[in-house]
Amino acid sequence: IGMAMRAISYDKFAIPLMGIPVNRIIVVTFALGSSLAAVAGILFGLSYPVLDPYMGMIIGWKAFIAAVVGGIGDIKGAFIGGFLLGFIEIFVITFFPSSYKDLISFVILLVILTIKPTGFFGIAKSTKI
Repeated sequence: IGMAMRAISYDKFAIPLMGIPVNRIIVVTFALGSSLAAVAGILFGLSYPVLDPYMGMIIGWKAFIAAVVGGIGDIKGAFIGGFLLGFIEIFVITFFPSSYKDLISFVILLVILTIKPTGFFGIAKSTKI
């Protein structure tokens, strides 16, 4: 299933010619992603027992910032971006009040988008119309 997912992400239109059921693989992908998000939500809810509609929003923003810093579309870049963002946040908490960590994260996002919009490991792709 994993190889079929990678093949579909590479070329969605040639894969049915090889006998791979595209719609079934897409359904499995969404089911897997939704179930992992549900498990993450349950674990987050157990760690912080306060329920509100915005309880996971800052985690989503941090994941977005890590992906942008590393480079959208590159798993290794997002991984390194997450470690870099975590290291910088811990460094900021060490020397400044802990409420500044979110501010620094968003400043890093703005600086990266200004200097290198594709992130550290992202590659700019051009599309022909």
